[in-house]
Amino acid sequence: MPTDRDLLSGAYDAFNARDIAAALAVMHPDVDWPNGMEGGRIHGRDGVRDYWTRQWSVIDPHVEPRRFGTDERGRLIVDVHQVIRDRAGTVIADQMVQHVYVVQDGLIRSMEIRKSADPVARGEERSGEPRARG
Repeated sequence: MPTDRDLLSGAYDAFNARDIAAALAVMHPDVDWPNGMEGGRIHGRDGVRDYWTRQWSVIDPHVEPRRFGTDERGRLIVDVHQVIRDRAGTVIADQMVQHVYVVQDGLIRSMEIRKSADPVARGEERSGEPRARG
């Protein structure tokens, strides 16, 4: 039986491959999702599909999970290396962020984005690199 970590790893793989159908298949029909580009929240699979379609028309994000854990409330915490390029391929952000998930009945119910609390994990030991909010 797949674990929550397997579920999330597959979702990251699908997102990076731009396989919307596979990524949405592991989400609850009423998923609550952050709009990291425009602000606010998105609800439902169709909303996430529309958001990603808009997002990918302007930027080329790549997210790589580096560490998985849980918090005191049982939410899944994923330290993620995020690289965002403009459509010409120029890196506009290279940073560590945390994604916080609630998984319910084997599906992603919600996700939050927050800055990594660890300065080294955020890459702050490297100077001169652009930083953008997640």
